[in-house]
Amino acid sequence: MASYKGKVKQKSTFRPSAPRLMDQVREVLRYHHYGRKTEVAYVRWIKDFIYFHHKRHPKEMGMHEIEVYLSHLTVNQHVAASTQKQAFNALLFLYKQVLDLPFVDGIASIRSKKPVRLPVVLSVQEITQLLSHIKGETSLMARLMYGGGLRLMELLRLRVQDIDFDNGYLLIRASKGDKDRTTLLAQSVRDEMKVHLQKVRCIFEQDLSEGFANVCLPGALAKEYPHASKSWEWQYVFPSKVLSKDPQTGETRRHHMHESGMQKAIRAAKQKADINKRVTTHTLRHSFATHLLEAGTNIRVVQKLLGHADVKTTEIYTHLLQQNLGAVVSPLDTL
Repeated sequence: MASYKGKVKQKSTFRPSAPRLMDQVREVLRYHHYGRKTEVAYVRWIKDFIYFHHKRHPKEMGMHEIEVYLSHLTVNQHVAASTQKQAFNALLFLYKQVLDLPFVDGIASIRSKKPVRLPVVLSVQEITQLLSHIKGETSLMARLMYGGGLRLMELLRLRVQDIDFDNGYLLIRASKGDKDRTTLLAQSVRDEMKVHLQKVRCIFEQDLSEGFANVCLPGALAKEYPHASKSWEWQYVFPSKVLSKDPQTGETRRHHMHESGMQKAIRAAKQKADINKRVTTHTLRHSFATHLLEAGTNIRVVQKLLGHADVKTTEIYTHLLQQNLGAVVSPLDTL
């Protein structure tokens, strides 16, 4: 089946039917197939904006009020640049998509300064130690993340059809920036992955027989392919252990695993491995990129595998290479 996207690209004339503003916001977000986390964040920022201005309706406010609010986040709340940008995007969505009002691009709020922070990277030895303390299904998940440079949600949202065993690729669909990309499926995990999928298939067939095989589909595919939600290739590679009710549709179905399980496994493994660094699931992605560059992989290839739009984003890992002074031989020692 063709590639899928998480959001509708074309400009829509959809107008919300809900009477209350925040219900309208949710309705438009769901129409455009925004993720659950994005919906929660945007609703929170819009509410905060309204309460900051003493419950005035956004239609009564404009550029000045937006600038004051965004400046407040920086000056008084000391939020990071990325946090302020998310608040800005929420207000942009409110005015353009929900209220259909012009949104001034030249907003002159006080911007949060974005400091340059080098990511935490583990050495090859530390990665080996960390992975050795992760067991069971999460061990396979951790090795997939490190082996392909996956973000945590990219891993959890993998579908059966996204695994290309013949070519050794993982297809990452509608990821950050709503882009598709291809990354590596390590040779060392392929046999284990096939065994894992056999177990997942058994769960799927049981759900199918009991009438619960109805996986959530991205974008508008549920309408285009009404039977796809019950097909094997669309099932999650790492499904949840239990069935749950979809908060948006009310349907009972099997979602993918919750991110907290993998996060707890990484924290526990870090403690057991006695690694004195701040280690998260994203550290596996940072380490993947750095180790590829250390091995001489072209930075453009690493950029493509990570899905970075700009090579400058990938170049931050070269700064980590420059700090690896232990691998540098003094010219005096070569005489």
